[in-house]
Amino acid sequence: MRDVLDDLTRWWDAGEPVGVATVVGTWRSSPRPAGAVMLVGPDGTAVGSVSGGCVEGAVYGLAEEVTTTGTPVLQRYGVSDDDAFAVGLTCGGIIDIFVERVDRESFPQLGAVAEAVRTGTPVAVVTCVGASGTAGETGSAGKAGTDPENRLGRRLVVWADRTDGSLGTERLDAAATDDARGLLAAGRSGALRYGYDGQRRGDDLTLFVASYAPKPRMIVFGAIDFAAAVARIGAFLGYHVTVCDARPVFATSRRFPDADEVVVDWPHRYLKAQAEAQRIDERTVVCVLTHDPKFDAPVLEVALRLPLAYVGAMGSRRTHDDRLARLRQAGLTEAELANLSSPVGLDLGARTPEETAVSIAAEIIAARWGGSGERLVTLDGRIHHDSAG
Repeated sequence: MRDVLDDLTRWWDAGEPVGVATVVGTWRSSPRPAGAVMLVGPDGTAVGSVSGGCVEGAVYGLAEEVTTTGTPVLQRYGVSDDDAFAVGLTCGGIIDIFVERVDRESFPQLGAVAEAVRTGTPVAVVTCVGASGTAGETGSAGKAGTDPENRLGRRLVVWADRTDGSLGTERLDAAATDDARGLLAAGRSGALRYGYDGQRRGDDLTLFVASYAPKPRMIVFGAIDFAAAVARIGAFLGYHVTVCDARPVFATSRRFPDADEVVVDWPHRYLKAQAEAQRIDERTVVCVLTHDPKFDAPVLEVALRLPLAYVGAMGSRRTHDDRLARLRQAGLTEAELANLSSPVGLDLGARTPEETAVSIAAEIIAARWGGSGERLVTLDGRIHHDSAG
């Protein structure tokens, strides 16, 4: 919802109803990830996407209907369904889309959620998107199913220190709150299933948790031309990018306009301070491009002892061997050293800083999603991987 939030809150502020379609489940080669949102505004404007174009027309019409009736619907589209194939989902995937009417009455917490997202305060929105019988294999639209309390569309908003709203029972709210905070801490969205009263072994209710956490961080050490290219592609991928170097003459905002911040500090001292201040997490990626032992060995000694998503270091194979020797002398274990991507990047034949940045970004993406880095044309099986994290 982050990318459509401004439009949604503008209509919400004006007291106008909006049809909101959210991808809440995906299988195989689904075109858009869970959490993707499309809005149908009161003036008929469509904002966002739930399928990359495959089923947008059908979802648009369903959103208009739901906005009028006020009754939420869970709809499945898949290549196995004749109707879904007819509207264009030919990529071999299956998606569940939850369509609801959002206005001040149905989502009174939206203003607070929007403010949290804008200020970087972690918040999760938990919505009941399915009850027994709401989305069958035929892809028919489901409504209340067999849920005795008709909880489809009920919502619970979860912050780190409080909640607002209810999914129907205290036990369900408590279970959903605990699990939503776990997803929020990891920066992940996804579906949860419970019994009607929050039983964890039940699957009567499907809740979708949309997590809105601050952007994951990319910390680039070394104020060189390669770092400028990496900062640029990191920002493009959605990271909060920090460039750090101990040399003030090189570490300037003018040289790194795509970075969110440029810091003058010794790399190892900065990274250690950030870790102690709990400003990095398991989504953080670190790229060490200093190409100087007095900088890269100390910062890698810190980085490889932290639970980070990725640690890469630039250098030749000879530099890499020397670096490993230094890190072993510093006491790092073989298990810790195995987390180091060095020489950094995938083998793309890169030469320029921009090409090298693409190589590094490709390795980061492959590490995140469990990709092989091989050409797809040479591989069989699924194209999309489940999250590796």
